Amino acid sequence: MANYIHVPPGSPEVPKLDVTVQDQEEQRCRDGALSLLRHLRPHWDPREVTLQLFTDGITNKLIACYVGDTMEDVVLVRIYGNKTELLVDRDEEVKSFRVLQAHGCAPQLYCTFNNGLCYEFIQGEALDPQHVCNPAIFRLIARQLAKIHAIHAHNGWIPKSNLWLKMGKYFSLIPTGFADENINKRFLSEIPSPQLLQEEMTWMKELLSSLGSPVVLCHNDLLCKNIIYNEKQGDVQFIDYEYSGYNYLAYDIGNHFNEFAGVSDVDYSLYPDRELQGQWLRSYLEAYKEYKGFGSDVTEKEVETLFIQVNQFALPPSQVYPVLRGCWPHVFIHGSQRLGTLQALIMSCLLGVLGTELGSSAKSAQMRRFCTP
Repeated sequence: MANYIHVPPGSPEVPKLDVTVQDQEEQRCRDGALSLLRHLRPHWDPREVTLQLFTDGITNKLIACYVGDTMEDVVLVRIYGNKTELLVDRDEEVKSFRVLQAHGCAPQLYCTFNNGLCYEFIQGEALDPQHVCNPAIFRLIARQLAKIHAIHAHNGWIPKSNLWLKMGKYFSLIPTGFADENINKRFLSEIPSPQLLQEEMTWMKELLSSLGSPVVLCHNDLLCKNIIYNEKQGDVQFIDYEYSGYNYLAYDIGNHFNEFAGVSDVDYSLYPDRELQGQWLRSYLEAYKEYKGFGSDVTEKEVETLFIQVNQFALPPSQVYPVLRGCWPHVFIHGSQRLGTLQALIMSCLLGVLGTELGSSAKSAQMRRFCTP
């Protein structure tokens, strides 16, 4: 069994350029981007290159580079956020990118550089929570995710989930306190103790590992803004493969369902109801079985089984948010300003990855509500 990504033989090599793009100052950022373009687009006149900053990124900076007014040929320059290498395995990210590209599930990866990578721009619109409830769109999303999940592991290997390894790594990065007295007080009073978090991790591992969900190649971060919808072509593509890797199939879907609630203004009343989930999961299973060569007939029992698995994997984030939402904005905003990017990201991992705080009776009630036939 293996939990690492293997790039298919014959995949094109990706050049590594010895360039560092500084993002603190506009001119230095432009100079760095132009250094990359001299290799990638040598025919472009540097004086005619337009740089457009995208603002939707959470941990990275994304810049579109192009000439002219039509944006027909756009090179995206993604600059890694400070200290994000503590959370993201950049070599595995590139391998995931290459595997997905080889199977028609990712744009062309042009190059990597010292603190980022460059790739092809996908035409379309980044989605919002209101879009992913649209049946015409969510069926496309389900089908595209099924296509990724159906990618075979190398040489018939049986993949192993990296979920628990990553959770353990994130857990080791959680701070024990903060220099700011007010933040530290709230942190100690409102965030569960490491012992309780460790108990929750053990509880989740025992429960979720026993569900029988297949381990497949997953996106692992399918928030709405990572889905690009091209209405003219009638398709969707996923972007940002930082967290891609082998994981439980039901986790990837459950994580996406949680993203229906949004990122900035989280509203878990938007979590998809049973009817919408049923339609979504049926579309997914039809496509998954088709890509795996099993036909496309799907039974009610198969939909029900996947429904139960998905909602158990989706459970921890939806439990933890109502309890901790008062603490999160304060810690994140002040953490970004006073404590540096790293600790703010660690808090993000703490709240987004670890299920906590509610007692076992509340967990059981929630589990029964979502996860029983």
